Amino acid sequence: MKKVFTILLSLGLLSAQGQDLNQFYKQVDSFLGKYTKDGRVSYDKINKSLKDVEPIYKQIGEMNLSNASDNEKIAFYINAYNMIVIYQVAKYYPLKSALDQSGFFDKVKHKVAGEMITLNALEIIKLLRNYKDPKFHFVLACAAKGCPKLASYAYYPDKLQEQIDARTKTALNDSRFIRVNDNSNKVNVSMIFKWYIKDFTQNGQSVISFINTYKTNKIPDNYQLDYYPYDWSLNM
Repeated sequence: MKKVFTILLSLGLLSAQGQDLNQFYKQVDSFLGKYTKDGRVSYDKINKSLKDVEPIYKQIGEMNLSNASDNEKIAFYINAYNMIVIYQVAKYYPLKSALDQSGFFDKVKHKVAGEMITLNALEIIKLLRNYKDPKFHFVLACAAKGCPKLASYAYYPDKLQEQIDARTKTALNDSRFIRVNDNSNKVNVSMIFKWYIKDFTQNGQSVISFINTYKTNKIPDNYQLDYYPYDWSLNM
């Protein structure tokens, strides 16, 4: 009897956690649909309506992931990262850049699923180190124009890979993000590819071969690779 009760309790916990996560994804989806468009975020409007983002920020801290699947965790962490960035910029707006707030990424800690953690740790430890997918770099928003465009929707576990692949293709086919110059046989790419070069050169591939995996018009292998300066001004 005790064993049956334990199983039922466990199933109830799983169901409650699933409901909480689904509600979280829907809240993020609604919020992004309201305050973001074509990669731009209305930080000024959010600053005047912090009540729209504060409950989501609080929910990020209280979420229980103990029985979540990998896809549920990945979707949660991506959405959590993006919402924390937006919340933190909006809270201290007006800012010209996220870097105007000391320790924005590497010092300020936030409660994420019961754990106090920085944005850098959330990105590197919870996502990149655990799941080793360089495409995360194209779905995480850093509140900067130099970052790949933020999606105007939340990430969901049941369509996670489809969404991540779509955002990767969008970024790598954006001529402002990947700047190919056929006259000089050069390609200028974001500093993201330099900062995280190990992520993009796994299994012996080059940065260009990684980009070509998702780029419609392939970059010739003999083109010279260079990096343009990162634009940290707000994506608004």
